[in-house]
Amino acid sequence: MKFGYFDDNNKEYVITTPKTPLPWINYLGCNDFFTLLSNTCGGYTFYKDAKLLRMTRYRYNDTTPDTNGKYFYIKDGDTIWNPGWQPTKTELDSYECRHGIGYSKFTGVKNNIEAALVTFVPADNPVELTKVTLTNKGNAKKDIQLFSYVEWCLWNADDDMKNYQRNLSIGEVEVVDSTIYHKTEYRERRNHYAVYSVNAKIDGFETSRDEFRGAYNGPDKPAAVIEGKLHNTIASGWYPIASHQLNVSLEAGESKTFVFALGYIENAEDDKWEKPGVINKKKANALLAKYQTTEDFDKAFDELCKYWDNLLSKFHIESSDEHVNRMVNIWNQYQCMVTFNMSRSASYYETGIGRGMGFRDSCQDLLGFVHLIPDRARERIIDIASTQFQDGSAYHQYQPLTKKGNSDIGSGFNDDPLWLIAGTSAYIRETGDTSILKEMVPYDNDMSVATTLMEHLKRSFDYIVNHKGPHDLPLIGRADWNDCLNLNCFSEHPGESFQCFGPSEGPVAESVFIAGMFVKYGREYAALAKLLGDTAEEARVLAEVDKMIAAIEKDGWDGEWFVRAYDAYSHKVGSKECDEGQIYIEPQGMCVMAGVGVDNGNAEKALNSVKAKLDTKYGVMILQPAYTRYHLELGEITSYPPGYKENAGIFCHNNPWISIAETCIGRGDRAFEVYKKTCPSYIEDISEIHRTEPYVYSQMVAGADAKFHGEAKNSWLTGTAAWTFTNISQYILGIYPTLEGLSVNPCTPAAFGDFNVTRVYRGVTYNIEIKNPNKVQKGVSSLTVDGVEVQGNVIPFDPSKKVVNVIATMK
Repeated sequence: MKFGYFDDNNKEYVITTPKTPLPWINYLGCNDFFTLLSNTCGGYTFYKDAKLLRMTRYRYNDTTPDTNGKYFYIKDGDTIWNPGWQPTKTELDSYECRHGIGYSKFTGVKNNIEAALVTFVPADNPVELTKVTLTNKGNAKKDIQLFSYVEWCLWNADDDMKNYQRNLSIGEVEVVDSTIYHKTEYRERRNHYAVYSVNAKIDGFETSRDEFRGAYNGPDKPAAVIEGKLHNTIASGWYPIASHQLNVSLEAGESKTFVFALGYIENAEDDKWEKPGVINKKKANALLAKYQTTEDFDKAFDELCKYWDNLLSKFHIESSDEHVNRMVNIWNQYQCMVTFNMSRSASYYETGIGRGMGFRDSCQDLLGFVHLIPDRARERIIDIASTQFQDGSAYHQYQPLTKKGNSDIGSGFNDDPLWLIAGTSAYIRETGDTSILKEMVPYDNDMSVATTLMEHLKRSFDYIVNHKGPHDLPLIGRADWNDCLNLNCFSEHPGESFQCFGPSEGPVAESVFIAGMFVKYGREYAALAKLLGDTAEEARVLAEVDKMIAAIEKDGWDGEWFVRAYDAYSHKVGSKECDEGQIYIEPQGMCVMAGVGVDNGNAEKALNSVKAKLDTKYGVMILQPAYTRYHLELGEITSYPPGYKENAGIFCHNNPWISIAETCIGRGDRAFEVYKKTCPSYIEDISEIHRTEPYVYSQMVAGADAKFHGEAKNSWLTGTAAWTFTNISQYILGIYPTLEGLSVNPCTPAAFGDFNVTRVYRGVTYNIEIKNPNKVQKGVSSLTVDGVEVQGNVIPFDPSKKVVNVIATMK
């Protein structure tokens, strides 16, 4: 069942009913200022950090009701309604939401009044703009009222939710003409405030939630809107809000437009006040002055669209498969940019309070956006590396505002160091910029102990070399990629953290998954050493890689698939010897991606086992059989009901590893089959089962053991986005950036047909035509570059050229 449709020409998903299975959201913002906006106008806004600089409130435990947003109420006689349906839920005569690339549009019609909203965040200013156009579609004059509404968060979202003994007393606002200023705590530690303004003379305002809603009323029945009059109250403590009243007369066929601006302002410490108690509004006035007319709004909107068009043009495919075209050209790359901005910090599932930016997460996300914004990717790598410790380990998370490590979570996730190599390698392969390796980068943000980034990578690699267990496999620490596989924790009672309780970093439990990573990214690190002329380091690293391959083949192979791990007692995890959890997805994907078992047939055996034991119609499950009881020695993974999350759920994040692994052994049909099962566009028809947005990837889909098999959770902020784009662009379509230039080596289904890719790489535009006359799955027989046939499948990089035309023929 569908709840809308794709409009590919406009790069939009059009939602035709407000009653979607879950709130279907969009992200507005490109740099520091962000809004999450649902298809019924729910959501929240923050500047840089969703925990520390939250501007508006949202109530997470009400995820499906989607409580709190940026609302516009229309009072037409006794009828009160919202263009986005929520929160009054008045039945509309027609409704449409268009989620676009960095913007959303809403159109609601009721009783011959049409309300059209366009909302976006300009690329270069900390402000959310909304244009509201009211049109009288009837034959008679209409007198109506328009009320805006936002509820302010008292900045620290965590404290805002629980410190009522303080927060109910600190709310402060100012109002000047049509602008409402939220200045809570400005007198103390803060030098910032928020503004909400409209470009018209208002007929009233409200800043007190109690006055706006009335006692015991929710946002669905606000007393002031029912009365048709705001009371011009200046909030003092309690719950500050911002609401404007506009009385609007519309002749038949007439339209009137208003521009609302929700902005963030910072002042210098010595320039905070106009006079005692009155905030300095110079910057606010300058910001608002930029958006006083519909022409100002339209110009900024056009600039935003051009910004996104330019970004998304850097990888473009034309094929006979509309789903591949749609996802690759638009939605997958767009989601990669959102994960760059957010990591896992702020969504409808991640509150922006408990998590900052993930070390592992941010490194993986970089794989998906480095071709779009290489300069910002460079900055991100430096930020990530700066939280590393001197022994090569790292904080598992850091806060985006301070860029300091999050000590609440700490370190000890032993896959983290290797992801820094993965991200840095991807950046250098994309850009050719080896200067980043010579950058001086601190440890734990202490510049007094800074070393080059290359030394950081060496310590990342050596951390694994120096932390091996009884089988010469890497120690797992608190966990590896699977945060819920807690082999050293032994959390026995409620309230004990699965990842932090107990020893957490024991000397016995080992990870075969990290071993596969070590082989794959060890080789990439060796290639960087070779690039810098350090052949001794290259040889040392490759020798360690060979030792790891031997350890995997000796103790990491279970006969038909790769073992997942060894627990704190040196018992196998993910083995036929286990009663439950006999096979896991992670080592099958990562080890084969690293090339382990490709030459001796074990890779094919492992992937055949994945298909036989883990595959479902909705994707590949993380493990089987599901755990039916809590295993103290395994931790959180066994705390979930069978089929959900890490206990035999379908993790969309590592399905691409299986697809990539299949390309490593040349099986394009199977690689594409795995790709399709979790790709949103292909499964739009089952949105009532899948539930999350049909235009972006989710983290998890319920597995075959679950009651609601096929139901997705945790959309938007997931490594699925970056890994899927890496899979489809670099392995299936085969346009892979190497240190020497672009490699062209597709692995597609036999029936996929010819296709064309436009790829911007190191400032050069490559027009690549792929021909497959014999319908093979993999292999390039000839590569022609600007009319000249070249040997191999790597396009020699020539920076003097601006456009390169390539024809690759598959054999």
